[in-house]
Amino acid sequence: MKRPLGVIAAVAVLGLMAGAVAAQKAQRADSATEAKAALLKPPMVPPAIERTRPARVLVDLETTEEKGTLASGVEYTFWTFGGSVPGPMLRVREGDTVEIRLRNRDTSTFMHSIDLHAVTGPGGGAAVTQVVPGQTGAFEWKALNPGLYVYHCATPPIPTHVANGMYGLILVEPKEGLPRVDREYYVMQGEFYTRGRTGVPGLQRFDADKARDERPEYVVWNGRVGALLEGGALQARTGETVRLYVGNGGPNLVASFHVIGEVFDRVWPEASVGGDVKRNVQTTLVPAGGAAIVDFKVDVPGRFLLVDHSLSRAMDKGALGALVVSGDARPDIFRALTPHAAARGAGGH
Repeated sequence: MKRPLGVIAAVAVLGLMAGAVAAQKAQRADSATEAKAALLKPPMVPPAIERTRPARVLVDLETTEEKGTLASGVEYTFWTFGGSVPGPMLRVREGDTVEIRLRNRDTSTFMHSIDLHAVTGPGGGAAVTQVVPGQTGAFEWKALNPGLYVYHCATPPIPTHVANGMYGLILVEPKEGLPRVDREYYVMQGEFYTRGRTGVPGLQRFDADKARDERPEYVVWNGRVGALLEGGALQARTGETVRLYVGNGGPNLVASFHVIGEVFDRVWPEASVGGDVKRNVQTTLVPAGGAAIVDFKVDVPGRFLLVDHSLSRAMDKGALGALVVSGDARPDIFRALTPHAAARGAGGH
């Protein structure tokens, strides 16, 4: 039995309409996807992003001013994002819409803000987040460029806010993701300009003259001397590939990042994702306000030191950390021929 052409046309139109409605619903559902950013204290890294579509990512950060330990017996009033130096590492995906809500704790004395180098917009967001104590500033932006970027306070005097600890990293993962690794860690170098000389005990205050002259008393990983030593040392097992997200808050010095006893298998120089990846690198430069991503496989057990290879900073001012690798010995790769020298535990630098 033949159907009238009008009925056939009506059925076709209804089918198209149903398809359009379904597509609109799917589009709305996708655009409505929301994710709350995981805020982990360094050296921890938020987990890799599993989703394959953009989302709206909510980031709630709080700025604080609080006393803490800079070195053994040395206290300092840190200015922070989220109560840690550096602030928590943020992780989003290329194409995400990111909402930043910055609250300045009501116990603060000073105005604070945030400038994210990943942001395309006035001041990296700082133009609309100059917030007084007790207030909140917010903005949203689209993550257009993959890579690892610094964020920092940009309230005048900017060098003072940065030197007091107000910096962190944000990773914008490329749409296809980064190569998977076994362990990821977040380390960031910063300088502290104290009135007292290195090691002088007590509560130390910021010295603006030393900062202007670029003469830090401390150059440290993750906010204090020894943050990545002893109980804070990074951990891995032989055979694993380790990725370090390395940043430099500055505000002034260029870091020469090196791991004693390892060679970087892959380096994304200046944390540029999408460009050339360098291989078999011994030391990589990390400019103030910049970052790098380094991968390396750990083949033998031992204690591997993370240093700024401007070595006076490492040995005398605090830019020293450790990666402790456990597992079976690999005499085919490394073995001591003089047991006495091995027992001394010479560092190699």
